[in-house]
Amino acid sequence: MGNTSSLKMRGIGKSFAGVDALKRVDFEVRAGEIHALLGANGAGKSTLMKILSGAYTADAGSIEVDGQALQIMAPGDAKACGIHCVYQEVDTALVPHLSVTENIMLDRISSPGSAHFLDWKAFHREAEAVLKRLDSPIPVRKRVSELTLAEKQLVLVARLLTEQAKFVIFDEPTAPLSLEEAERLFRVMRQLRDEGIGCIFITHRLPEVFDMCDRITVMRDGQRVFLEEKKETDMDAVIHAMLGRSFEQEFPKAEAAIGPVVLEVEGLSAARSVHNVSFDVKKGEIVAIVGLVGAGKTELSRLLFGADAVKTGTVRVNGKKISLSQPAAAINGGIALVPEERRSQGILVSESVQRNLSLPILKLLSRFGFLSGAGEQRNASSIIGRLGIKTPSAAQKTMFLSGGNQQKVAIGKWLNAGVDVFLFDEPTKGVDIGAKSDIFRIIGELAQQGRGIVYLTCEFAEALGIADRILVMYDGRLVASFQRGETSQEQLLYYASGGGEHTA
Repeated sequence: MGNTSSLKMRGIGKSFAGVDALKRVDFEVRAGEIHALLGANGAGKSTLMKILSGAYTADAGSIEVDGQALQIMAPGDAKACGIHCVYQEVDTALVPHLSVTENIMLDRISSPGSAHFLDWKAFHREAEAVLKRLDSPIPVRKRVSELTLAEKQLVLVARLLTEQAKFVIFDEPTAPLSLEEAERLFRVMRQLRDEGIGCIFITHRLPEVFDMCDRITVMRDGQRVFLEEKKETDMDAVIHAMLGRSFEQEFPKAEAAIGPVVLEVEGLSAARSVHNVSFDVKKGEIVAIVGLVGAGKTELSRLLFGADAVKTGTVRVNGKKISLSQPAAAINGGIALVPEERRSQGILVSESVQRNLSLPILKLLSRFGFLSGAGEQRNASSIIGRLGIKTPSAAQKTMFLSGGNQQKVAIGKWLNAGVDVFLFDEPTKGVDIGAKSDIFRIIGELAQQGRGIVYLTCEFAEALGIADRILVMYDGRLVASFQRGETSQEQLLYYASGGGEHTA
């Protein structure tokens, strides 16, 4: 291990408009470790990392490596000290019309006076070598605009390796990735650790933390409230530190009266992605359908909502067969969908919160073909209060809300639409742990009102916590069924990975 450094941030303070964002925070990352930095939105972790990367300057405190003070006033200062970032939004750090080599060598080729001394053959060889080191055979002459998101992340990692990085901040890098892409990135992170590079890993996905990290720091309300070796703690303790609440409180199970069957699905199939799926949901029941990425969960939700063509099968709501020819027919039949891709499919980001919350019931809010502004405002105010949507006003454009509050809008628009069945496809994707808890509460309240809930997720812990019954999907088929309390994450993963079939 060539790098034996230790980076320490001591007593870091930062305020904005008189409000303390960071309150004398200490943080350390050692060479050759992956250190998780966790906290709900607003906890201060992003501000702390922006100070470390030079985007912000601290009001108080110091940063040092092996006892030597660092002066980080700008991103260039951080890079000069060997501190680099891999952000979720990789496109902000890459130049799409340039080649992979040009992006990897960007700082070198853009430095003053370099234009007359560029050895492109040597650059291509160096880019190929560093990508080979990462086990990533990306063609170095290919334009970055032609790469997948996961490949772009690897280009960023390759760049920082050519710049002799000592410490790397990974800020929510897996949020937009598939399971396979995320595992590929994890292999790269482990390789960096083994080469003596210190990695700071920011994520909302706690299973990733316990799979990847050596130590865990938790921030809450601008302070460090938890620091522990991974092997000395567990998920319950980490969640309690993040929220001040326990695991059971984080995954609350609403006690709802289970009634008659509200949704019946028989022999539902699509051309390639869903095969002969049959199940039912009772009033007040939460049925989770779990599976890995590519199992067919999203495709199933779209079939049930009439968004994609059905090959065979029938769907009944309250005993009445409904048409799945288009979403309007499914809505009229009593089915609502909160889709995985909320920004592109669940809400209109350029419209106001008020308008989004009114979309399914515009006819109800209209008289003689004219929309009632007062009625629309009352509807929005009621839902904003009921769901705790954090927005300056109902007129705020939805694009400016946090991910968790956008998801509440995607749910809230259905509350007054008179539907009996709610389909939730990965409803906690990309939201912080506080908003996640709110979403669970909302789903529980819907169940208590007698709605049937279908909860589609790849987060097995969520399913175990919230569901009355769990169905496992693999390769477009339901392969296992469990009642609440009779299975585990390990068993669910076994069946979700193609391990066999099981029925309760």
